[in-house]
Amino acid sequence: MLGGIFSLHSSWNDRKDTYTHEPPPLQCTRLNFRGFQFTQAMLFAIEEINNSTDLLPGVTLGYKTYDSCGSISRGVRVALALANGDRDGPLEEPCTRPAQVQAIVGETSSSPCMAIATAIGPFHIPLISHFATCACLSDKAKYPSFLRTIPSDYYQSRALAQLVKYFGWTWVGAIRTNDDYGNNGMATFTATAQQLGICLEYSVSFFRTDPPDKIQNIIDIIKASTSKVIVTFLSHMDLDVLIHQLSHHNLTGYQWVGTEGWIFDSQTAAMDRHHILDGAIGLSIPKAHVSGMREFILDIKPLKFSGDDTFRKFWETLFNCQLKQTNSSSATRRECSGFEDLSSIQNSFTDMSLMPIFNNVYKAVYTVAHALHGVLGCNTTCNTKVQLEPFTILQQMKKIRFKTKEGDEVYFNENGDPTAKYEIINWQPTETGVVTFVTVGHYDASAHKQLTLQTKSLVWARKSQKVPVSVCSEKCHPGTRKVLQKGKPVCCYDCVRCAEGEFSNTTDSVTCKRCHPEFWSNGKRDACMRKNAEFLSYKEVMGVVLTTASLLGSGMTAAVACVFFKYRKTPIIRANNSELSFLLLFSLTLCFLCSLTFIGQPTQWSCMLRHTAFGITFVLCISCILGKTIVVLMAFRATLPDSNVMKWFGPLQQRLSVLVFTLIQVIICILWLTIAPPFPFKNIKEFKDKIILECAVGSAVGFWAVLGYIGLLAMLCFILAFLARKLPDNFNEAKLITFSMLIFSVVWIAFIPAYVSSPGKFSVAVEIFAILASSFGLLICIFIPKCYIILMQPEKNTKKHMMSKGTLKSL
Repeated sequence: MLGGIFSLHSSWNDRKDTYTHEPPPLQCTRLNFRGFQFTQAMLFAIEEINNSTDLLPGVTLGYKTYDSCGSISRGVRVALALANGDRDGPLEEPCTRPAQVQAIVGETSSSPCMAIATAIGPFHIPLISHFATCACLSDKAKYPSFLRTIPSDYYQSRALAQLVKYFGWTWVGAIRTNDDYGNNGMATFTATAQQLGICLEYSVSFFRTDPPDKIQNIIDIIKASTSKVIVTFLSHMDLDVLIHQLSHHNLTGYQWVGTEGWIFDSQTAAMDRHHILDGAIGLSIPKAHVSGMREFILDIKPLKFSGDDTFRKFWETLFNCQLKQTNSSSATRRECSGFEDLSSIQNSFTDMSLMPIFNNVYKAVYTVAHALHGVLGCNTTCNTKVQLEPFTILQQMKKIRFKTKEGDEVYFNENGDPTAKYEIINWQPTETGVVTFVTVGHYDASAHKQLTLQTKSLVWARKSQKVPVSVCSEKCHPGTRKVLQKGKPVCCYDCVRCAEGEFSNTTDSVTCKRCHPEFWSNGKRDACMRKNAEFLSYKEVMGVVLTTASLLGSGMTAAVACVFFKYRKTPIIRANNSELSFLLLFSLTLCFLCSLTFIGQPTQWSCMLRHTAFGITFVLCISCILGKTIVVLMAFRATLPDSNVMKWFGPLQQRLSVLVFTLIQVIICILWLTIAPPFPFKNIKEFKDKIILECAVGSAVGFWAVLGYIGLLAMLCFILAFLARKLPDNFNEAKLITFSMLIFSVVWIAFIPAYVSSPGKFSVAVEIFAILASSFGLLICIFIPKCYIILMQPEKNTKKHMMSKGTLKSL
């Protein structure tokens, strides 16, 4: 004996219980032709099994069916009636064994199934549903005896979220049935959507029995929303109520996304006369065909002999007439004969678009039959003496695996669920206004690529061929990043341009990446470009000017040397130590030329050369000046009586002093180059958008030792020259040395702040300028006055003139 619980009515009259007396029975309203179709599908499967010689040979299946009206309380009541063996059912034929049922097929909705499964679970009576999809029913701890032939919403909810993500809809509205099916399905969808970056602008629920003001509130929310996509977890009965209200407000143009509850329901499509749902897309049960079922469902002649009042109403509603047996009379209806032909009418009962669900009912009945076949040990015959226990049948059903006559394989996983496979359906209106359900893709939870779509064949809302756009904020293009708007979901954001030195090369980037230190972001901030390497080059104007000044200085020095060489025997040259003068001119030439090592791209050798050449040549130069200064002082003392001081500072001693002073600097430079030499360095911190190629000093101690030694010699030279500045002589070189050392000191003291504050290559230019300025200062102050006398005033270049104010010995 099989039980069946179907909703032959879709609603009921709401009543106000006073709790002062027993409440009256539930009054069902709105006849539901689908419930009758499901019942017929169950009877078809039972009849086919009873006529089969292979399945349950010698055993006949009986049935009891009840109308639950979609009500939870009524569903529990009739389930307990089936469990207790109650004979009072709406569709029950005489049976010789009025025992409790071995299994129950039904119910259609999730909430009644949850209540029924909870009530009959302790008795281990199997409940196998054809259309209850709530993922909560997979919990075997709560519903141990529940199975179903339709996939769980656990997969459908995720498939819907992937579908929404596929089309780039990140800002959607959500409407659900206020029951376990809608609430649990939408909760799973919401959780998955958040993981995929989809936000819900609103999420509202209602039930078909709710007052009109609640549905009006939902309509107001839709009107005020900015999202253009509405995701629904609704039963067809609830959607019919909502569509009826939406049609009054002409709310078209929204993209509807639906579940199997209504997406392939032709009755809902027929009700949508204002084309509100045109272009809808959603998941449906894969199409199915069961040979002979359509003819059986439409063969309703046996029903007319039923004495139950429900089937009289069914007949009258189906043919829009009134049977003679009905006591009530209606002037608007014609009289029924009871022999009307279905071929003359077309309504939801004659519509076979729900064949996939009929197939689920068919498979549910066959699941019970195969389980009984195994329990009874059927081969050519069945052992009818076996005591049938619901628990044994339930365990057999859980491990059943068979194929229907159409080739569909039926089996269940550990949660009592079948494999999740869906077709993706698109509502495409024809020129006549009739909606066709076009399959545009598939979803298979067991496949590697779960979602497959044929987007070219899609039709969207208002017959548009373009994918609707439903986002809270437009995409952030490369070069920008998303900044969330305060108090709004993560899908609502502003696009902020990446900062300098940062980039983003993807759409909707959350952060901007920082460029590599040697790179810099371009104008669009969508890529990084290598920074321009900057150094003082010979090709630029500044480099050309400094090079020219360096060559000019070395040329002037060479010219002075030529003049001195030509007039080397004249008194003014002989009186100022010609040997040191030539050595000084040579060192000045090197000073001018060493500035050239600071121009051009730094290399390992140029960095070491520029600092050591600068240090050594300047020490050589100042050593010569120091020697000349000492010569002037010693020469004056040599004129004093009994003075023999010049023998301690003759030409040999002068050469040795220059050599020793210079050798000390050479040793300092060697130690510097050995311990931590200067090296080429890429300065990426001083400027954001370019790299400064410069020479790092390596050892700071070595660098400052070189400069400090130069400064020490310059200070000593300045002091000695200052002391000798008033010696009696027509041409006292100490005055010139004093003035040249003063210029030298001023230049290098001014160099320090200028060097520190100069950016990039300008710091190198400042250093070159200091070298050239101090070199020109020495050249001009010490040698130009002598050249002037030699060339322009030769009358003063005589020994008499040189001795006019003193008896200076000839040097």
